[in-house]
Amino acid sequence: MSTPLTDRASTGVAGLDEILSGGLVPERSYMVRGQAGSGKTILSFHFLQRGVDEGETALFINLEEDARDLKANAAALGFDTDAIEFLDLSPSADVFVEDDSYEVFEPSEVEREPLTEKIIEGVTAVDPDRVVVDPLTQLRFLLSDDYQFRKQVVGFMRFLKDREATVLFTVQNTESLPTDDLEFITDGTIRLATAEYGKTIDVPKFRGSATQGGEHAYRITAEGMEVYPALQPGAHARDATFEQASSGVPEIDDLLNGGIERGTVSIVSGPTGVGKTTLSTQFMKAAADRGERSVIYLFEESEETFRTRARSVNISVDEMIEAGTLRVEEVEALERSPQEFARMVRTEVEERGADIVMVDGIAGYRLTLHGERDQVLQQLHALGRYLKNMGVTTIFVDETRDITGEFRATMENVSYLADNIVFLRHLEVDGELRKAIGVLKKRMSDYERTIREFRITADGIAVGEPLSGMRGVLSGTPEMVDPDRNRPSGGWLDDGES
Repeated sequence: MSTPLTDRASTGVAGLDEILSGGLVPERSYMVRGQAGSGKTILSFHFLQRGVDEGETALFINLEEDARDLKANAAALGFDTDAIEFLDLSPSADVFVEDDSYEVFEPSEVEREPLTEKIIEGVTAVDPDRVVVDPLTQLRFLLSDDYQFRKQVVGFMRFLKDREATVLFTVQNTESLPTDDLEFITDGTIRLATAEYGKTIDVPKFRGSATQGGEHAYRITAEGMEVYPALQPGAHARDATFEQASSGVPEIDDLLNGGIERGTVSIVSGPTGVGKTTLSTQFMKAAADRGERSVIYLFEESEETFRTRARSVNISVDEMIEAGTLRVEEVEALERSPQEFARMVRTEVEERGADIVMVDGIAGYRLTLHGERDQVLQQLHALGRYLKNMGVTTIFVDETRDITGEFRATMENVSYLADNIVFLRHLEVDGELRKAIGVLKKRMSDYERTIREFRITADGIAVGEPLSGMRGVLSGTPEMVDPDRNRPSGGWLDDGES
């Protein structure tokens, strides 16, 4: 009796099950291919361990590595090797084949072939629900030519299917042993590879249902394999309340016509040292006062530096973290793939209820792509779209290059992703370096089109009146409109003001 396609056999790796829309279709055969050291055997143990956990019988047929070494390595990763049956057909197992032109599963020849006999007897005795053959390509070295190898594999898969087993077999990519033709006799292929920014996994073939396309990522950890599916924004959505979120600073709210709308993407841009992170964190402080939860991902500075700086400007980050309204995550970009980072964000949103997500900053995030600059827009677009669909307010911090001079809204050309763009700018006025703030874009409502002075004091953020008496502010070297006046009316904050 065939198994309905709606039933799935979990691979034991949650992220891979997600890519496969639930797992493997039972009683079928699947190929795992990749270079040596890519994790094929580890994935195989996840598959068998999950079967054991579900009360199934699991069989590992090893054709290359010694069973004792396999068990020791698997046990070190936490797999229960005592619950898995092993059929050791490795060279060290003293299995001899007198005639290498045999066809494995022809009953009339079983008595003549010691290797065939061991396979038949082993599988029959165990009657497994799940089988791993590692690596199947080792059989090629026992046969006279490629034709006999393909014939052998077809017979092998047919035999295991007749036993109603779900099969995972590994193959190793080598120039001397092409394996492309094996895809035609399997129900699916899981491919492990390595890109510039880390290990990748994809499923080029899967009979029975659709899978998540694209290039996904994975990592080998002390507990085995973790898979991080590429973010699919359209697969995630939830209802969100349309309302404005205040910054907690009245003058900033005036610029934004009340604040930023929930579920929108905002970019806070400006050169180094101008206060982008402080301004963005101010929105988290206001959110904490409302009882909301925020998360900040730091790509460009340490958490300790961030917390120390927040204390110095009267933003109570320590208290927010202690109360659970803020989580600060320091991210080492060169050790993460964009898919892995997306999984981190999803966990915060879907499992921990984050209302606001801040990424500080885009240049550091780009390092997760290890130089793949063309993918920055694609990955940020997917992340921003996902967060919008989930009703999460998002803030991307983007550092522009020039302190003064030609004005640029963003450095990474990501302005089209934003619903709101707030810019900060250094100004040189009377030989003194000052700062200004303005709003360049706001999709959901009108906004104030003036530019105001921006200061960070020991008491927090202070914003002045519109700089109505100046021109050329965006150039960084503004000029007074009235040469008879030393300062524009109502523009600058007094040095003692906070």
